[in-house]
Amino acid sequence: MIFDVLVRGGRVLDGTGAPAFPADVGVVGDEIVAVGRLSEAGAEAGTVVDASGRHVMPGLIDCHVHGDALAGDPAVQLAALRQGVTTFVLGQDGLSFAPATTPGTLDYVTRYFAAVNGAHPWADGPLSVRELLDGHDGTTALNTAYLLPHGTIRYDVMGPAERAATREELAAMLTRVERGLEEGAAGLSTGLEYAPGRYADAAEIAALCAPLGGLPYVTHMRAYGERAPIGMAEVTAIARASGASVHVSHYHGPASVLLPRLDAALAEGLDVTFDSYPYLRGSTILAMVALPARIPAADTGRALEILASGPIEWDDSIWPRITLSHVPGDEWAEGMTIPEAAAEAGTDPGEFCRRILLGTRLEAGCVTARPDEGPEGEESVRAILRHPAHTGGSDGIYVGGHPHPRGYGAFARMLGRHVRETGDWSLEAAAVHLSSHPARRFGLPRRGLVRPGQIADLAVVDAAAVRDLATYGSPRVPAAGVDDVLVSGVPVLAAGRLTGATPGRALRP
Repeated sequence: MIFDVLVRGGRVLDGTGAPAFPADVGVVGDEIVAVGRLSEAGAEAGTVVDASGRHVMPGLIDCHVHGDALAGDPAVQLAALRQGVTTFVLGQDGLSFAPATTPGTLDYVTRYFAAVNGAHPWADGPLSVRELLDGHDGTTALNTAYLLPHGTIRYDVMGPAERAATREELAAMLTRVERGLEEGAAGLSTGLEYAPGRYADAAEIAALCAPLGGLPYVTHMRAYGERAPIGMAEVTAIARASGASVHVSHYHGPASVLLPRLDAALAEGLDVTFDSYPYLRGSTILAMVALPARIPAADTGRALEILASGPIEWDDSIWPRITLSHVPGDEWAEGMTIPEAAAEAGTDPGEFCRRILLGTRLEAGCVTARPDEGPEGEESVRAILRHPAHTGGSDGIYVGGHPHPRGYGAFARMLGRHVRETGDWSLEAAAVHLSSHPARRFGLPRRGLVRPGQIADLAVVDAAAVRDLATYGSPRVPAAGVDDVLVSGVPVLAAGRLTGATPGRALRP
């Protein structure tokens, strides 16, 4: 037996939930062709990865991450691969770069979500889903899948309109959804707390879900935490009306509120899954957290006019909960709370926030402490992770000098703290939650299992050492315990370092 790559001497977690077993994994080209005691049978290979004392897992799939503009950035690739992540699911929260066919659409989503996604590295005009996916093939060490962003599609048809769609506008949006699916999208996403998605009603979304054909409707709901029943009521209404499978993004809040709503939907026969990350703080654009509802965030020009016209009536209770993560032009403030930065600048928090939003043209980002986690916050995180409908998502944001640490540590934290320390999962269960279950959910071909015939996306994990090192104070520190990773049969991480290979593919369901 002669292989291109032989991963030798490890214990295989095959992604089915079956107990780990000692085996070698033989790879030819991009495919796993044999799993077993291959070395004992005299196997040879051009490249041998010694997995002795470690586990060989299917590459992990980040079901919610904002690497849309940065999947080709070596620092982002290292952050993911050091956690065993081999695939990013992009196009989240209803806002990304394609399809953008109308002048102004790409500019809007780039500016509005600049603190989340960043700017696309090469597109500066009309961009189709096919062109976007083609741009990912062979340009990164990571695989990518892409969700059609409802907010982008809505803006492409309706601009910043704060109203329901007309019949003609809905038909135009539906045409874009159908074309995007034909070009390889893996589902449809919404961001119902962002503009312009928040102006859509359930009927509009249900109509756009009709062509999904088993691919998921992925939603940043209209409400989370204690108010999650409001969001879930709309989610279930859309699922009933459209027949679509539903996947809830970053499901967070008190487990006593969240899980009964999820279980009720499942008991009704609805196909519902979700992703979550193991932290109690969130991260988003400052404008969403701070701007009063009367200011039209989707109309950047009008919003800036209002901000420039004078003092604003802010909700002053929010300031201590906000840490600035991305403030272009005032990077000195990154990592500081708004009261701390305001004191440094010699002004009050509301006026400082107004200046920051004006100076960055709403492009500032922040990390936020959530007041609605409840006293059982950490226990809620654990209970939510244990639910069988769970998949892993980092909600990683890589823009800014002081981002949330979840992009650098979420998956390592799940494999370390929530397997080794708390026992919320076994390693076998972790491989299901973080790889095979997501692969099925998003229709990712031949991923999620370690068995012959599957694509060789493989992570070699030291179960005793894997852990997150990124903190809120030092958020850009790669994780430990994953030193060797293959993507499409090619070593992309070896001895903890990037190899420079870029075999990543845009995965089309």
